[in-house]
Amino acid sequence: MRSNVAGKSTSRVEIGNISKYGIWLLVKDREYFLSYGDFPWFEHAKVSDIFAVKLLHSHHLYWPGLDVDIELSSLENIENYPLVYKK
Repeated sequence: MRSNVAGKSTSRVEIGNISKYGIWLLVKDREYFLSYGDFPWFEHAKVSDIFAVKLLHSHHLYWPGLDVDIELSSLENIENYPLVYKK
């Protein structure tokens, strides 16, 4: 028996996986890996807060429970956006 081909995703952003190294994010048919080294806000976040991501204006990711904003351009060219974070 063969399965039918899955339909088109209705979500424009979704979390694909959360690992001990970072999170996998699918945005508009493109996959991104956000490592905890580059994005430390997610390392100790609640799973429910990570999954509550919103895509705003088709280029802006927002996690309301974490108060984290990320532009897609920074994920596509991370070397142009050095992280400046100090505890």
